[in-house]
Amino acid sequence: MVKIEWDIKLDFQDVLIRPKRSKLKSRKDVDLRREYVFVNSKQKWNGIPVIAANMDTTGTFEMAKVFAQYGCIVAIHKHYSLEQWKEFATEEKNNEMIQSCVAVSSGTSDEDFEKMKAILGECKTVRMICLDVANGYSEHFADYVKKVRQTFPTHIIMAGNVVTGEMTEQLILSGADIVKVGIGPGSVCTTRKKTGVGYPQLSAVLECADAAHGLGGHIISDGGCTMPGDFSKAFGAGADFVMAGGMFSGHDESGGETKEIGGKKFKEFYGMSSAVAMDKYSKGVADYRASEGKYVLVPYRGPAAETLKTILGGVRSTCTYVGASHLKELSKRTTFIRIQPSSHHNTVFGDEKKD
Repeated sequence: MVKIEWDIKLDFQDVLIRPKRSKLKSRKDVDLRREYVFVNSKQKWNGIPVIAANMDTTGTFEMAKVFAQYGCIVAIHKHYSLEQWKEFATEEKNNEMIQSCVAVSSGTSDEDFEKMKAILGECKTVRMICLDVANGYSEHFADYVKKVRQTFPTHIIMAGNVVTGEMTEQLILSGADIVKVGIGPGSVCTTRKKTGVGYPQLSAVLECADAAHGLGGHIISDGGCTMPGDFSKAFGAGADFVMAGGMFSGHDESGGETKEIGGKKFKEFYGMSSAVAMDKYSKGVADYRASEGKYVLVPYRGPAAETLKTILGGVRSTCTYVGASHLKELSKRTTFIRIQPSSHHNTVFGDEKKD
């Protein structure tokens, strides 16, 4: 029998944050750093919980060097070779800040697992693992999380993606410290269009955060941020970390080729399930599947530090509007106002994206 849920589910663009009386005089009075102790690894982490996604156009070593200066994280894409990782580790062996702000990404194949083991064997100061699949609902994925936890009992493990409370709980009980939440909200993700599957991102964050926190776990809001205010909405909804791809594309430190069209510079940006990515890494789209990502050219944006500072400044400003002197207070000080959608633009930091 077909089941329909009639409860209202919301995306970031469906709400605004209501301002509240505040004693803060300036954005500089806001502390964005968080300190977490993770439920399964028992490890402690301190920093600003913003993450660049593990896409080959954003999850680069060059991006990690910039993000580490601000205490933010980069999930390094899984297509770097072991030799490239060894070179990076050698260059940054005395930089503990960078080592604590990168995550090794892995899929679920035996080849992925062996490569991850080799990388972590060489880069012993890297503490984070990002287990990333499009569909985190398979029993195989939960078993893989258990396998990785048994192999790396003291590493911080991020795992996903899912969008519901029960699967968030399953992944935490399987060994994940942080669950990645989001199916289809990304600017170059077409999963919702190709499969009809997804969940409005704000509601997914609200529900999955509640489930995770009940078990002592944490979540990442992954995708759907098209402007700095969306980071604030995700944190306000209870996300412990916020991950983005599109907003960190197009920079000097981003991957992808630079192209010049009509005298203007652009950089490539594409989903990791796009035909472009699969042609690059998997010898094309397999006959039994469809591409679930798209390829776009984004305007060249210069140094990533400027975008990162703009995003962090926006979150600080949100905190001043609701009277949160520390980021950890934002979710307690947030009241969302539902608004009537006027037009749902698919944008990346003000740059319109058309399918």
